[in-house]
Amino acid sequence: MRRGEFFTLLGPSGCGKTTTLRVIAGLERPDAGEIVLRGTVVAAPATGRFYPPEKRNLGMVFQSYAIWPHMTVAENVAYALELRGRPRAEIRRRVSEVLELVGLDGLEERPATQLSGGQQQRLALCRALVYEPDLVLLDEPFSNLDARLREQMRVELKLLQQRINVTVLFVTHDQLEALSLSDTIAVMNNGRVQQVASPRTLYDAPASSFVRDFVGQNLLLDARIGTVLSDMRARVTVDGFPEEMTFVGRLSPHWSPRPGDAVKVAVRPEDVELLPPGALDHASALAARVRTAVFLGDRYQLAVVLENGVQLQLQAPRSQTDWRPDQQVGLCLPAEAVTLWPA
Repeated sequence: MRRGEFFTLLGPSGCGKTTTLRVIAGLERPDAGEIVLRGTVVAAPATGRFYPPEKRNLGMVFQSYAIWPHMTVAENVAYALELRGRPRAEIRRRVSEVLELVGLDGLEERPATQLSGGQQQRLALCRALVYEPDLVLLDEPFSNLDARLREQMRVELKLLQQRINVTVLFVTHDQLEALSLSDTIAVMNNGRVQQVASPRTLYDAPASSFVRDFVGQNLLLDARIGTVLSDMRARVTVDGFPEEMTFVGRLSPHWSPRPGDAVKVAVRPEDVELLPPGALDHASALAARVRTAVFLGDRYQLAVVLENGVQLQLQAPRSQTDWRPDQQVGLCLPAEAVTLWPA
C-alpha cells in the first residue's frame, strides 16, 4: 500500500478479509510469510519476530465500534493519548481537533451511549485517528447503519481521508462501498486474492469469472465462437438466434478459443442499447419482448424475454419511451462492452 492510499479488501462473507485485517493489526499471528510496515518486518513466523498491536502504531475501527459506554465522547477519544503519556494540553487540543473534523464538536461531555449510530461511528473513527497512526484499519464500519446514513458516511469518510491524507485499509463485502471509496481494491475469495486493481479496471476488465460476477451486475448469454479475430476479439452467435446475426466481443484473459467453442457472452446491463418499437433492426439486435416495466423515477427496470426464451433484467432511461409490457424491443450489444468467457 502507498502512503495516503485508500485500499480495500472486497469479497463475500468468510473469504478471509477480516482475518487478514486482524493479522495486519497484530490481533492474530500469521502462520507464514511476512508483514512489513514502514519498512519494518513486524511479523515473520520463520524468524519468530512478532510486534504486538500496541507497537505497530495502527488505528482500528471495529464493526461493532467498541465504544466505551462508561466514558463521555471526549474521554473515549482522549484515552488513547492518555495511555501514551501525552501532556494534558496536547490531549485537549488533539481531541478538539478530531471531534471538529467529524462534526462532533460541542458533544464532548455527552455520554457515549447517548449518541446515534452515525455519531458512534464518527466517534470510533476519531479514536482511531487522534494519535496520528500510520495506517487506519476499518472493518465494515458502516454495516450497522441504515442505507441512507451509510451513503452519507461514505461521502464523509472519503472527504475526511482526502483532507488529512491518512492511509486506510478498508474491509467490506459491499461493492458500492468499495467502488466509491477506493483507490485500489483487492478482490478476495476463499482466502485468496483474485485481482488487485483500480475500481474502474475491476469493473471494466475483470481478470476472472468470479471477479466478473461479484463486482457489479452482468447479463450472461450462451453463444458459440464463429471467427477468432487478430486483436484478442472474436465474433460469436448467440444460441437460439440465426447464424448470420453475430456480435463481436473481447476475449477474457489467458484464453485462446477456437471456432465452434461454447462461450459465455457477458455485458453490463447499462451498456445494452435498447431499441424501442419501430426502430428494431433484426439484423443487428436481439429481438425481445418486455414482460414487466417498473418505473423507478430516474429510470425503468425492465424484465425482458429473448426470442430464445432467456430472461434478462435491464435498465432503460425514462426519457427514451413509455415502456409497457408486451412491447417488442431490440437489444444491441456494443463490441467495446462485450466480453467473452469459457462456457
